[in-house]
Amino acid sequence: KTHRTSGKDFVLPERNTVTMTVPFMRAYTELLVQTCHKRGASAIGGMAAFIPSSDPKINEVAFAKVQADKSREAGDGFDGSWVAHPGMVELCKSEFTKVLGENPNQISRKREEVRVSAADLLNVKATPAVVTEAGLRNNISVSIQYLESWLRGVGAVAIFNLMEDAATAEISRSQVWQWIHNGISLDDGRKITPELVRELVEEELQKLGNLAKYQQAKETFIACAISDDYLDFLTLPAYEKMD
Repeated sequence: KTHRTSGKDFVLPERNTVTMTVPFMRAYTELLVQTCHKRGASAIGGMAAFIPSSDPKINEVAFAKVQADKSREAGDGFDGSWVAHPGMVELCKSEFTKVLGENPNQISRKREEVRVSAADLLNVKATPAVVTEAGLRNNISVSIQYLESWLRGVGAVAIFNLMEDAATAEISRSQVWQWIHNGISLDDGRKITPELVRELVEEELQKLGNLAKYQQAKETFIACAISDDYLDFLTLPAYEKMD
């Protein structure tokens, strides 16, 4: 959001490909552990947002990703983590137990070898900004589904087997705004324009059904993701639509 108009060096690829191991994210997590432990504070890792599914194939892939993520966190010196669903607690706990054993934390690991600069934290261009139609559609659908739930008073929503909140909806609509206003094209060559986004919005709405709040959610998303003026937060215009 801060660098949304700073040019293509600050354009992120689609949301699902910006993992915790890309350079600028990796830099901030290592600095976070060092900073917390220097002050005697616990460093808590990121949320495992996956919601267990009735499909065992989906679970197999997701659990493997969560396990690798928590293993990385524990190995980096984090003292704990958090999950969106109680079904992920044991998996998360087991990865930290492998590293911490009986210890309640690893604050004694000061990570003094870590050297992170401002340039490292801003090295967005090291993550190539590849955007697919599927990624654009996902941002649109997640934003609209979340806003529809938010307008009904629900602030955290399971969407596509992930727990989504205002932060992830905000990332999704901000990315769409940034792609439009920086002249970004999809991997198939089509430029991301307000017209293309409006077209995909209508197609995604057809998949979602006819809930009463979807029209209001659509209007809010369009206002936040397409307009020339960048609204500070997507829920600001949504407040005006609440019952």
